[in-house]
Amino acid sequence: MVTAMSPDIRDERSQWLWPEYYQAFPAFSEKTVRKGCHPRKMVHPGGADQAVVLVHGLSDSPYFMAAIGEYFHATLGYDVYIPLLQCHGLKCPERMVGVSLTEWQKNVRFAIVSATATARRVSIGGLSTGGALGYLFACMEPAINGDLYLFSAALGLSAWPFGIPGRFKEWLLRRQWIGRLDTSRPMVGNHPYRYDRISLNSAAELAVLIGQIKAMPCRFADSDKPDRRIFAAWSECDTVVSLDKIRNLQKQIPAGRFRSFIISAADRVDHACVVLREPIYGLLDPPGSPPLEKANPRFAEMLAAVDRFARGN
Repeated sequence: MVTAMSPDIRDERSQWLWPEYYQAFPAFSEKTVRKGCHPRKMVHPGGADQAVVLVHGLSDSPYFMAAIGEYFHATLGYDVYIPLLQCHGLKCPERMVGVSLTEWQKNVRFAIVSATATARRVSIGGLSTGGALGYLFACMEPAINGDLYLFSAALGLSAWPFGIPGRFKEWLLRRQWIGRLDTSRPMVGNHPYRYDRISLNSAAELAVLIGQIKAMPCRFADSDKPDRRIFAAWSECDTVVSLDKIRNLQKQIPAGRFRSFIISAADRVDHACVVLREPIYGLLDPPGSPPLEKANPRFAEMLAAVDRFARGN
């Protein structure tokens, strides 16, 4: 059962810090990272038997995975690690020039190694690009011996108007010159926990990641691995990622090892809002202004489904 937390507890947990992360990745520090965008570590005294690595999406920050992480920690008893991906969450992102999928993988691998230090069973997951990274590591990293949690996972990009397939968008983003077309418009603005726009440099790295995923076999489809399971949540009105890719993944997985939580289009939940327990308001907006991003009205129901899945029910 999903239990509501008091504002005091919620505020305290939202500040879980991970100082070792800054030591491992010196480009990040309290001086360079925006308030609230820091990496998070939620660890029980002595360490828990189970841990989960949760990875945020493109242009956003660990804040987006914090509410789900708090539930894993407080209710399910997991240790939780939420890394900050290279070039994200910065006060001065500089169009994310130099962003690298290889560096993102180093960020995630550091979280996995941290989790395996005490936990016997390690799961992974994330939002959008974070879900794609989670999928990649779940298929290639032996240390991930638990479940995979996908939230609006970017296993492919959505189609363009007039029936132009998303794979053409992915192909275009993988061209070496695409970064030269990136606008000079500032990336940091009114949104407190994500950039105000997506850098073409970072979108290109996502396209490379999607290409890697398409080229690798699905480890979760192996019939000799009955303990490998996937939980996937998505909104039917998502216009960012290819929902067909998620549905096709479900068809590959043996019965009973894939659990879906589908938010109907009538609920009008946008791509990244799937993971939001509370709405996000603009830094510069006056009181009473509408939120920049709405909370998922089915968030508690979704976590209840996560709870049943994690407990094997």
